[in-house]
Amino acid sequence: MCQSIIRKNVRDKLHIQRSQICSSVYRSVEGRLDHTDLSSFPPERIRNFSVIAHVDHGKSTLADRILEYTGAISKDSTNKQVLDKLQVERERGITVKAQTASVIYEYENEKYLLNLIDTPGHVDFNYEVSRSLAACQGAVLLVDANQGIQAQTVANFYLAFANNLAIIPVLNKIDLKTADPEAVKEQMMNLFEIDPDEVLQVSAKLGTGVIEVLGAVVQRVPSPTDSCRPDAPLRVLLFDSWFDRYKGVVCLILVVDGSLKTGDFITSSHSSKTYEVKDLGILTPQETPVPKLHTGQVGYFTANIRDTKDALIGDTFHLKGAKVEPLPGFKQAKPMVFAGVYPMDQGEHSALRAAIERLCLNDGSVSVSIESSSALGQGWRLGFLGLLHMDVFNQRLEQEHGAQVVITTPSVPYLVKVKGTQAIQQYRGEEVLINNPVLWPNPSHIVDTSEPFVMGTIITPDTYLGAVIGLCQERRGVQQNIRNLDNVRIIMTYKLPLNEIVIDFFDTLKSLTSGYATFDYEDLGYESSLLVKLDILLNGRAVPELSTIVHSSQARKIGKRMCEKLENTLPRHLFQAFIQAAVGGNILARSTIRAVRKDVVAKCYGGDITRKMKLLKRQAEGKKKMKMYGNIEVPREAFINILKR
Repeated sequence: MCQSIIRKNVRDKLHIQRSQICSSVYRSVEGRLDHTDLSSFPPERIRNFSVIAHVDHGKSTLADRILEYTGAISKDSTNKQVLDKLQVERERGITVKAQTASVIYEYENEKYLLNLIDTPGHVDFNYEVSRSLAACQGAVLLVDANQGIQAQTVANFYLAFANNLAIIPVLNKIDLKTADPEAVKEQMMNLFEIDPDEVLQVSAKLGTGVIEVLGAVVQRVPSPTDSCRPDAPLRVLLFDSWFDRYKGVVCLILVVDGSLKTGDFITSSHSSKTYEVKDLGILTPQETPVPKLHTGQVGYFTANIRDTKDALIGDTFHLKGAKVEPLPGFKQAKPMVFAGVYPMDQGEHSALRAAIERLCLNDGSVSVSIESSSALGQGWRLGFLGLLHMDVFNQRLEQEHGAQVVITTPSVPYLVKVKGTQAIQQYRGEEVLINNPVLWPNPSHIVDTSEPFVMGTIITPDTYLGAVIGLCQERRGVQQNIRNLDNVRIIMTYKLPLNEIVIDFFDTLKSLTSGYATFDYEDLGYESSLLVKLDILLNGRAVPELSTIVHSSQARKIGKRMCEKLENTLPRHLFQAFIQAAVGGNILARSTIRAVRKDVVAKCYGGDITRKMKLLKRQAEGKKKMKMYGNIEVPREAFINILKR
């Protein structure tokens, strides 16, 4: 009873503290945004900005306080992750999909329309960040005053810098006892050349300093006047979309030129298809219909679009019949990790297919192709942006659709140059992209092989430097740069093969550094590498589902590990079985599964030894015959244990 009273007093105290901070510097806006005429906001009084940061640095919490202080949502101590609407986001405490909110803020007796985009922080969802920044003129770079600059902080800074965005540096969590704002400001000065006097200090949890951030957004973020023209023909940039079962595809847009109203007929520059705008609105953060969107404003529209493929991210929409130059879009998402997805029970194949189709309507970055396996049945080969993206997709399948699936060990796509198309009928060109080891060409037809490389950025305490360097060298990494971030931390960059980091590199790095190191990577494209197909043979017969593509220097080690795993997983038979790992005709590793042997001499309690030898000889002949004609039956459960990550 006493504890509950104490907790209530603490909550009331925090609520009063937020209200005092807000009332001293903030004049509430009467009426919600949906009652406001958007035509009263010319481009000069519009600010489009994103919040970017490393994982768990407080982006969503800062967005909650901004929504409270601008009157978009009521002030409540239960407001946590308001913009994170997915169950997986709330459970994991991370942002998976960028979310938008339009709010009104009064600054120096002038009302401004602020369009806020809360972005993910994990490297796997960097695509969400890049397309969100395309609709912004500024970004709030949030850094944890306790943890300091992390790997994704560096990546997000240079991503915003490359887009010529105004950057507002902000230190969060200054209320923590272990916070060291001065040291983090020094890091920002050394790494980004940011003046320490320009860095704002906030506590998003308590609301301290949030008003200063809103003022800095109005002052430092440029209005979209330079890139937007009210008098020009309509041009709309599509930078996000999702599927609604009643409305179809909902398109999130930035009105670059002109204005858009309900009933307009608009044409896609990509598909040349024409649609009638049925519904138009803004996110406040709820969907709020408006009759018209003006130049520089961010909103959404629906137009009976039933396929997300017709709503290509980066596409330009214009009025029907008008001739305009399409806006410079940005690259489509490129899957970096591929894995097979199969139903746990083949009777649920149709239900899983429907679940995957519905999820892919809301996540256009997932690629899908049909795949079949003699061991696991009918399934799909899905392409993801990274390992966390794959885990989130799997979790959403289970939570939102109740699907039970088997996901095989992830692999990466490889580029193979073959000798010609006449010898290999299934390939139509000299260079082919292989994302399934089963499709690997015959070695006699291969001219060259290439694998994807990434530039990895690692920030770690100097105490673990030797262990991190050893890990990177073990994964075929090549050091590019290393320097001190401050007195105790080091930042290093390594060129690494994607295949070596996609499964357990991050977990191993965290283990070696007691959880202090952070890792981020960016794609470098394909480079020539000596790759081979590692086959697993059971009694001399290859099992296609167990094949994998490896670097020649790693083939023996991986083959030995696979043989040992199979030896402990496969059931024993009445005859001896052997497991081999082979590249071409060369056997690199071998394990033996001992036979299940009946004690045929148990009934012989004495007598001549020749009777025992006769029985043993007869047993050996029978086992030899079984080995000649028998096959190793690999049960489905064994394949699941072997192929699952």
